[in-house]
Order: sequence, then structure tokens, then C-alpha cells
Amino acid sequence: MSQQSTTVEVKILDKDFLVACPEEEREALIRAARHLDSKMREIRASGKVFGAERIAVMAALNITHELLERDTMSDATSSILKAMGSKLDTALGENSGQ
Repeated sequence: MSQQSTTVEVKILDKDFLVACPEEEREALIRAARHLDSKMREIRASGKVFGAERIAVMAALNITHELLERDTMSDATSSILKAMGSKLDTALGENSGQ
């Protein structure tokens, strides 16, 4: 099954980019470009980082950090829920014999 590709124009930090992607991913690409543009503008506005390339790298690092933190939090939440489930199973098992 072939996916129909389309070219999408996105604007990031006042520059236009043409990006090819499958038609069904078009909206996700636009959202991603808006998110990246927003992060890059925040970094540029801070006045601590100069140059589009450095701003892009800092934005990429910040976004990656956020994603890794979410994954870590998801793993921690999953572990907590499993532990709670185990404790509930044990407690219910103990009470079912009475």
C-alpha cells in the first residue's frame, strides 16, 4: 500500500520550509512546526542564545528533555499502579478467605 505524499510549507522562526510528508500526517507536521517555532521564539526572546542554528539545537534539546521526562513519569506512574494493584490483590486475597 503506497502512501500519497504531499509537500507542506511551514514557517519556523520567520523562514519558510517545504517538507514532504504523507497526506495523513499533514496536520501533525503543521502542529510540530508550530511547537518548534514557539520554542525557538521563546529561546530567542530570552536573549541568552544567538544564531538560528544554536537556537534550533537548544529547542531540540528542550523538547527532547520534555519528552524523556514524560516517558520517565509514565514509567514511574506505571510502576506505582502495578505496585498498588499487587497490594490490592494481596489485600483482597487475604480478605476473601474470611
